[in-house]
Amino acid sequence: MKKFRKVLDGLTTSSPGGTMGSPSCGSAAGTPTAAPTPKEIDVQETLVSENFQLCKTVRHGFPYQPTSLAFDPVQKILAIGSRSGGVRILGRPGVDCYCQHESGAAVLQLQFLINEGALVTACADDTLHLWNLRQRRPAVLHSLKFNRERITFCHLPFQSKWLYVGTERGNTHIVNIESFILSGYVIMWNKAIELSTKTHPGPVVHLSDSPKDEGKLLIGFEGGTIVQWDLRAKKADFRIYYDEAIHSVSWHHEGKQFMCSHSDGSLTLWNLRNTTKPFQLTFPHGKIQKDGRKESCKPILKVEYKTTRSSEPFVIFSGGLSYDKAGRRPALTIMHGKAITVLEMDYPIVEFMVLCETPYNNEVQDPYAVVVLLEKDLIVVDLTQSNFPVFENPYPMDVHESPVTCTAYFADCPPDIIPILYSIGAKNKKTGYSHKEWPIAGGTWTLGSHTYPEIIITGHADGSIKFWDASAFTLQMLYKLKTSKVFEKPKPGEGRAVELGEEDPFAVQMVSWCPHSRIFCVVGISAHIILYRFSKYDANTQIVSLEVRLQCEPEDIITPSENENNPCFSEPGSHSPQPHHQYPVSPGSRTPDSARDNIPCLKVKDKMVRVPPGYQSDLVIQLLWVDGEPPQQITSLDLNSAYGLLAFGNCNGLAVVDYLQKTVILCISTLDLYGATDPYQRLSRSPRRNRQSTSEHCMRGLSNFYSDSKKRIRTSYQSLTELTDNQQSIDMERSKSPTSDHVNGHCTSPTSQPCSAGKPRIPMGPEGPRLTRRGPGRPPFRKAQSAACMEISLPVSHTEGHASRRAMLQQLHGVTMYSHDEHHTTAAYCWNERESRENSFSRSRSSSVSSIDRDTKEAITTLQFGESYGRKSDVLPTPCLWVGTSLGVVILIPLSIPTDHEERMEDPVTVGPSGAVQMLKGSMLRFGFLDCNGALIQSPYEVWRDLNAPEDPDRPRRRKLVHFSPSSSQDAFGEGHLAIVCSERQAKVFLMPSQSCLFVHNITESSFVLRADVVSLCNSVCLACFCANGHVMTLSLPSLRPLMDVNYLPLTDMRIARTFCFTNEGQALYLSSPTEIQRITYSQEMCDNLQEMLGELFTPIETPEAQNRGFLKGFFGGNAHTFDREELFGEAAAGKASRSLAQHIPGQGGVEGMKVAASGAVGELARARIALDERGQRLGELEERTALMMTSAETFSKHAHELMLKCKDKKWYQF
Repeated sequence: MKKFRKVLDGLTTSSPGGTMGSPSCGSAAGTPTAAPTPKEIDVQETLVSENFQLCKTVRHGFPYQPTSLAFDPVQKILAIGSRSGGVRILGRPGVDCYCQHESGAAVLQLQFLINEGALVTACADDTLHLWNLRQRRPAVLHSLKFNRERITFCHLPFQSKWLYVGTERGNTHIVNIESFILSGYVIMWNKAIELSTKTHPGPVVHLSDSPKDEGKLLIGFEGGTIVQWDLRAKKADFRIYYDEAIHSVSWHHEGKQFMCSHSDGSLTLWNLRNTTKPFQLTFPHGKIQKDGRKESCKPILKVEYKTTRSSEPFVIFSGGLSYDKAGRRPALTIMHGKAITVLEMDYPIVEFMVLCETPYNNEVQDPYAVVVLLEKDLIVVDLTQSNFPVFENPYPMDVHESPVTCTAYFADCPPDIIPILYSIGAKNKKTGYSHKEWPIAGGTWTLGSHTYPEIIITGHADGSIKFWDASAFTLQMLYKLKTSKVFEKPKPGEGRAVELGEEDPFAVQMVSWCPHSRIFCVVGISAHIILYRFSKYDANTQIVSLEVRLQCEPEDIITPSENENNPCFSEPGSHSPQPHHQYPVSPGSRTPDSARDNIPCLKVKDKMVRVPPGYQSDLVIQLLWVDGEPPQQITSLDLNSAYGLLAFGNCNGLAVVDYLQKTVILCISTLDLYGATDPYQRLSRSPRRNRQSTSEHCMRGLSNFYSDSKKRIRTSYQSLTELTDNQQSIDMERSKSPTSDHVNGHCTSPTSQPCSAGKPRIPMGPEGPRLTRRGPGRPPFRKAQSAACMEISLPVSHTEGHASRRAMLQQLHGVTMYSHDEHHTTAAYCWNERESRENSFSRSRSSSVSSIDRDTKEAITTLQFGESYGRKSDVLPTPCLWVGTSLGVVILIPLSIPTDHEERMEDPVTVGPSGAVQMLKGSMLRFGFLDCNGALIQSPYEVWRDLNAPEDPDRPRRRKLVHFSPSSSQDAFGEGHLAIVCSERQAKVFLMPSQSCLFVHNITESSFVLRADVVSLCNSVCLACFCANGHVMTLSLPSLRPLMDVNYLPLTDMRIARTFCFTNEGQALYLSSPTEIQRITYSQEMCDNLQEMLGELFTPIETPEAQNRGFLKGFFGGNAHTFDREELFGEAAAGKASRSLAQHIPGQGGVEGMKVAASGAVGELARARIALDERGQRLGELEERTALMMTSAETFSKHAHELMLKCKDKKWYQF
């Protein structure tokens, strides 16, 4: 164990390495300062760079923009292709695999090699890929790129190694699946049609082999031509020319009939005996009008014709509805005999597929379900019941039921929280599902050894909250909470409801959750906070509401001096600040905006409401309109159940609420945090001419907290645009204006107007001239899009203007500031098209961007309660609130909280004057606390108690608190603790209570940090950071040595920035698309065990045997089984294809398989076991068959001998 002093000495003499270097790192390691430590502190850092490796683990949710569908009827696994080149393969719950094509081209079609553990994908870049599914991480074995033709359709017959590929030119090519080489056998379009045909038949839209004879290939062209091609004779058996375009073809299992769907909404049934006209023509949804004409119908995009043993065949198709019925939803039609059932869908149908019992196309199909792939959902319909119920989907396909606006991730939760949430949520589950088991049940999955309780929380645009069980790489919804039930529904006649219109006023902006006390806090986009308590009992409750007036005066805005010059401005005219005009407001001349004063954006229900078990609202806090200006959105939040306090802030100031007593104990502007020692003792605003003298008094009060080197003007603009560490660019001359005095960019006048707060509404009448000014282009709330809807490019180097970075952060937080949100939360707001254009990044600096930069408020960007030392003279730790601002300032506020239970509920909580003040570069992001042994100090919490439980007179309900004091494991007086402070550019470690800086590390110079967190990993702690340039970094604690720096993900849209969050045990997640959650790990241990925790896609299953066709069917039904494709399509018979037609590209599947095998002996042993099982299974089957044959032979011999003995003595005429 090294002493802290020796560590410092070692770092001053040599700089440690061990980092995956990147130009984004500001320094190689934390830089120790010369501040002496009061005592020698023992710290042993156990984490090294070998403990870290970054990789994706699993993806949850519905595949974004799906395009294709495939099903393996033997393995019972489902594959879904997407427009972005992704493939999701689903089996039984827990078997969920995501693959991505490197090209990113859309997946046009999927084809399983049934029961072979392989999948063929056809992409929009005219490339075929063969995926190996016999490994837990599928990889591409072969690729074949078509150079001169575009792929339109593919067909792979069952148990065949030859793939038919149709192209846009109308040609049909044949590919060998094993070698992925093109055969020389080609069916040219001009040979398929008659020579007398003058028009091109169009692209190939269908290929299938005849169930009656595999040597016959049915080719469907888009123009309406159908050709049955004899593969042996290389000629057409028949040709059908139809007037309407063809979309799909489906065979009857006997091979004597097939059905086509057409663009006019018709279905045609063709008999091979007479192909001159259709055997049957129907318009399923086309009724005859009064004038005798048929209704015009939409195209039938796909039809499936399936037979059953016990009843009439099924005809299932999508589309075909009449045009004249406006507003009709997409539908799937099921025709069973004379019964027609129309299943209306919520979203357009992308593809559907009927699931049958047999993989053979020449047997009775017996369909049992139909999988319907919609644009935003996956539905499986049970065909075995007459009412066609749907199966309950075990996959988390409804993550995007309402657009996701924020996420939170909690690993290693208390073990009892998941069962209790599940039991409450199970009571509200929907009913009416099919009672049969989920039909997609392929693959194997077992609970790994490295599992622990994990919970993911998603907030949504409609105000709903979803709790998900994320343990063991799965995702199952536990509980759903609707925050909108707290508020009244806006009525159409009300003025505020008109402005709400089609907005999302309940959209969730951020969440904060204490799993131990089960207290849950939600921040909404309408500047409201709802605090929930958990109860297992229902209750009748009255919702308590607090209204807070948190608004700053115009003088609080930080504006640079008129004389300042900065080269980043391209327009000289944009330097001068615009004067604020004041207009007198009289009662008779009030505008609609000015009439809005002291009212919240939403109305809380004021009557008794009955709440079910689960999370029940305990307190609602709303910010008020002030002088026609809407409240600014909340940017930071923290709650502590042990203290019974909740703190929140925005770009106007800070408020602290005692939720036990339902009172506001502090409501103060950001600038007044630097003011006099007692925030509550302030004078009323004095005339401007007196501010010079009052500011001098305030300067003396601040001298205890600021060193002489920091008593300079620091404007917000300089903080946002600084590119170097040059202190001279930060420190500027004090403002020479005789009407103001600032310290470090903050107004120090104690005569500034204080913010007011309280339980009752406080009417503020006009006192002289007032400023009727709306905020900088901010409505009270905006349409809350999902966190996935913003797609803008972000700066990745300092060649991009920092105004771009500024604009991005304004989008990220929805206020005119420079800030980030709170622990394990993500803000999400909606931006209309104009705002997206204005905030898009550009190198040029327009006047509008310049004006935003010059009209900036200092925002509260992060808050955290904890046991700390408010002042250097403190001996024991006390409750404190750490406050971080968008200008990189850290303020420590001590709190005095009564310890006795009765006193806590009656006596007020007092707030001391601001304590320590520290400064960092960039906006503050995160705080963390370590004891002097380097262990993480958890925040104190209250043990959960059910307030609605029946009273027990013998055991009165009292608060039980759990504290993690920094001095709990040390001497009686303690030795202090370490405070980790991280901003978007820099990280520092302070020793408390001396406030000496031990280590400094410049995280990045060319970019900025979006998310940072102090996380536990491998029984130690580290600082994890995610930068805007896509780098994921980890730093050791407390020395801030870089341990990992991986260029993981180029940040191309706001969705990732809003939803990326770290958690303990080396895990993180973000919203990879509007409908999918991507989980990643940065732990080497988890990467090593990843193969064990993932599901197995392929399981050895014997292919079902074909039914015995019988003597007569085999004799008269054709000679299908004698067809040899190898003899016909092989190189010996067909020759080689043209090299310029397609290019073979070897894949990485073999290499990936070797990597998987090399990752551990488990995978190799598993594969060997599977191979042995397969071989043993086959040997066992062979032995059984041999035994049966021997028994049968013995029986036959016995009967023959008996017959011989019986007939031996008989004459010929006796027979």
